[in-house]
Amino acid sequence: MNQYEGMFLLDNQVVRADYKAAKTVVLDVLKKHGGQVVTARRWDERRLAYPIKGRLRATYILTHFEAGPDAITGIRHDAELDERILRYLFLAVEGVPPTEIELSAAEGDDFAPPPPPADDAVDREESVEGGLPTQDGDIPEEDSVGEDGPVNLDDEEDA
Repeated sequence: MNQYEGMFLLDNQVVRADYKAAKTVVLDVLKKHGGQVVTARRWDERRLAYPIKGRLRATYILTHFEAGPDAITGIRHDAELDERILRYLFLAVEGVPPTEIELSAAEGDDFAPPPPPADDAVDREESVEGGLPTQDGDIPEEDSVGEDGPVNLDDEEDA
């Protein structure tokens, strides 16, 4: 059996509806393919740099598990098919860091994720017409172009 570290990005709507059920999604995929979970915990909730499957925020679940090399193929396959798992990454590791064992144990069975951060209200879809929303939520007008076309700033008119 090899030791692996797995990072899963989960759909935030699923995590907010029921964190334990969302975490179980990850654990079930690992166990289904013979993985023995050593640690699993919520790492963080973050705003994504770009939309993934239409989502702008995700919750990261960090796991350490033991599995055979052939199990990774099955785990990847199931993670790809599950709509609640947005992305995943597996790394072969030498062992589990001691701090991870402590952090995972500290999460406990009664853990509930914190309320959504203030920047969560900014999440919205991108405009179909082009512009990306600005910080205040407005979609910028097209670049300033006069009715006669773009203005060449190198041509100065002497009055």
